[in-house]
Amino acid sequence: MKILGLIPSRMESKRLPAKSLLPISGLPLVIHTYRRANLSKLLNKTLICTDSKKIIQTAKKFKSKAVLTSPYHKNGTERIAEALIKEKTKYDLIVDIQGDEPLISPYHIDEVIRFHKKNLDADIILPTLKIKFPDNPNLIKVVINKKNEVLYLSRNKIPFEAKRKSSSFLKHLSIISFRPEALIKFSKSNQTPLEKIEDIELLRALEIGLKIKTITLKGDSFSVDVKEDYKRAKDRMNKDKFFRLYK
Repeated sequence: MKILGLIPSRMESKRLPAKSLLPISGLPLVIHTYRRANLSKLLNKTLICTDSKKIIQTAKKFKSKAVLTSPYHKNGTERIAEALIKEKTKYDLIVDIQGDEPLISPYHIDEVIRFHKKNLDADIILPTLKIKFPDNPNLIKVVINKKNEVLYLSRNKIPFEAKRKSSSFLKHLSIISFRPEALIKFSKSNQTPLEKIEDIELLRALEIGLKIKTITLKGDSFSVDVKEDYKRAKDRMNKDKFFRLYK
């Protein structure tokens, strides 16, 4: 199977402007994401997808592959769909790797790909991690059924603990594997009501009838959304085992 890794990245972040180019241990944040994705053993190609000429120039400076996309996309999933359409090679799976996760694990990327290869009935694979403190609205929580199919995603604490305390909750990890036809169907669909209310793009996938399955992984991962996340990423980078492989 041919598998394409796509990293959406933009400059216009509301909570932490220009975060894609913030320096961490001598490299821009998005370059960490790109180089860590390239440590995957299963991706055949990796591209940064952006509407920013500054990010394109940075990618060239650090010998990273990038493609310029439209500035009018409403989210990263629409952006990577455009990048897929521009590709001449046909791919069997598309892996969306969020550009604001400079500590993303290449092991997690490969685990998601292996799981999707075994579950090709799923349009999308959305990995999760267990968390004990679900109140942060920047963490997208996931509820699933007994078949590991995603039922709903929310920035709120779900499931609600009405009669019994939950020992752990699931958060959405920012590596998403798509079948190509599912990604194109998503990108051609209009924004949906729940997607707009929650500001979670994958709710569109559920609302248009795409099947999302999940695998719960071990370890830790976080996106850089606010200044505190940026500080945390800087503190952890020099101790990180993967950083030594590409710095």
